[in-house]
Amino acid sequence: MEQLYVIKIGGNIVDDETKLALFLNAFAAIDEKKILVHGGGKLATKMAAQLNVPQQMVEGRRITDAETLKIVTMVYAGLINKNIVAQLQAADCDAVGLSGADGNAIKAHKRVVKELDYGFAGDVDEVNAGFLHALLQQNLSPVLAPITHNGKGQLLNTNADTIAQETAKALSKFYDVSLLYSFEKSGVLLDAEDENTVIPVITKETYKDLKEKSLVFAGMIPKLDNAFAALDSGVRKVIIGKADNLQHLLNGEAGTSIINEQ
Repeated sequence: MEQLYVIKIGGNIVDDETKLALFLNAFAAIDEKKILVHGGGKLATKMAAQLNVPQQMVEGRRITDAETLKIVTMVYAGLINKNIVAQLQAADCDAVGLSGADGNAIKAHKRVVKELDYGFAGDVDEVNAGFLHALLQQNLSPVLAPITHNGKGQLLNTNADTIAQETAKALSKFYDVSLLYSFEKSGVLLDAEDENTVIPVITKETYKDLKEKSLVFAGMIPKLDNAFAALDSGVRKVIIGKADNLQHLLNGEAGTSIINEQ
């Protein structure tokens, strides 16, 4: 099967113009089929402050009220998405920027949590794999903003990690998919404060052992749980590592590779 990379870039890279430019040049240089999923960074929070729209965060997740939804839609699916697309075009990568509403790319439902109302936050129901496959076959590289829709006219703010995972899973019926989470850390670390403690490979067995010994810091556990869920749904490999090392990550020379047992 043809190779496809689904690459999620963290908001901290989006916030840094220099790092973002270097990353996008490296992304554009990838010869294989590729999809980029981006987060929102701090720009939405900054714009909300300028517009005097109060922001509420609970356990690192934004409460998306009606006014905040307007802001994140403008910032994520507008300014950030189109800036990324323009830079990729400049690097000879024919990219197309999408929200979940475009081409019915990603349908979601409003998150329902009894204890807490997250507002217009969405959880993914379905990725339109046929639509994205058609774009890829035209040698276009989709750039997905973390805005989805519910099929009834309502936009929803959705976690970018989840969008990347669900996109990778959906397209695994067409491609040999590797899912890559690129952010500020060098990989999964034994010591969160020491970049030299990267764990090169994690299997289900080693992950179980790491958790039992409390050797994986709490913030990484949801990402690893999602990684193994992706592997169980057809994704070949999940890679976690520093955005600065994109080509080395793809070559298996850096970061952490999460794989099923051979």
